[in-house]
Amino acid sequence: MSAAAAAPSRITVVGASAAGLSVVEGLRREGYTGSLTLIGEERHLPYDRPPLSKQLLSGAWDTGRLRLRGEDDLTALDLQLRLGRPAVALDTSARQVTLADGSLVGYDALVVATGTRARRLPGTESVRGVHVLRTLEDALGLREDLAKRPHLVVVGGGFVGAEAAAVARRLGCEVTLVTDTAQPMGDALGDELGALLRTVHHEHGVRIETGIRVDGVLTDGGRARGVRLADGRTVAAAAVLVGIGARPNTEWLTGSGVPVGDGVECDATLYAGSGVWAAGDVACWPHARTGEPWRIEHRTNAAEQGLAVARNILAGPGRATPFESAPYVWSDQYDLKIQIYGRTRGADEFRIVEGSVAQRKLVALYGRNGRTCAAVGINMVRALRGYRAQVAAAAPLLIGSAA
Repeated sequence: MSAAAAAPSRITVVGASAAGLSVVEGLRREGYTGSLTLIGEERHLPYDRPPLSKQLLSGAWDTGRLRLRGEDDLTALDLQLRLGRPAVALDTSARQVTLADGSLVGYDALVVATGTRARRLPGTESVRGVHVLRTLEDALGLREDLAKRPHLVVVGGGFVGAEAAAVARRLGCEVTLVTDTAQPMGDALGDELGALLRTVHHEHGVRIETGIRVDGVLTDGGRARGVRLADGRTVAAAAVLVGIGARPNTEWLTGSGVPVGDGVECDATLYAGSGVWAAGDVACWPHARTGEPWRIEHRTNAAEQGLAVARNILAGPGRATPFESAPYVWSDQYDLKIQIYGRTRGADEFRIVEGSVAQRKLVALYGRNGRTCAAVGINMVRALRGYRAQVAAAAPLLIGSAA
């Protein structure tokens, strides 16, 4: 019996971004010919999110360039496309998804690919001039404010905050970045490379406050006028970007019986039980080799997991294969191209193996318990690729040129 013949006759995917699109494309590519429904909270066709804090925010791209596929491509997939109607409830017994407009969508197999939403500072949801950066509308709203060349305060020194700070400086804005870590992107890069990034931001005119939290946003007439730091100091600003992480979109699964913790809790094959699978930022699964729970908020992981779920649905839970990958993420800031394979968090060893901080060109390896857990490259794209296999295999932390 072919995989397509053995597959469920109705598959519904909730989440019309990179992971969800990857699932439906993977199913069709593998020969699935049954009913296929793609549900999206946003009204837009599936679009790419990494450029929101880079090319779109800077104005280098228009919104059309964000589209992952055109209308003709989606039509060719023979989808029932439900955009602008988020899922609000799930009944796994009846195998039905309830949408915000009250309509019901049935399924035999369901994929949860609802991603994450940006965390906000409490009480700032309706304050004008306070932004987050997760959706197309978020990016366009921030871009409109940046066109006025305000003093921008960036709360949070992760990928989104650091990238937006770089864009804002190039647009001529005064920028202050506030982070509770010792260095910008310190959680992802560690202190030594974080210090390099801090130096580069300083050279471009960004004021940086490290090791301190923001207690609240100052307002006047319902508009942001600055932030208050935990030590009582204030920083005046006409615009505030909050980049303090994201939360998995799982509330709609309450009462469904689908296991939820830090995302949808799956087995190593990304199966959550009761005909439900998960992919992308919302999926939390045990690493096939270590058993460590992983939830990865990276674009490439979303696409890879979508394809893996498509194959596993067609194989069936009993024959599905564990998902394994070396996560990859990149960041462009000024003249720095930062790339990361693996997970740096939790590393207990760090060594630069090619290049140097002084050159601002390097490859660094990160180890945990004597094994390679990550590799970071700065302006060394080709050299970094040679270490991907070492990261993927969690090989012993061998220092030297890539073999």
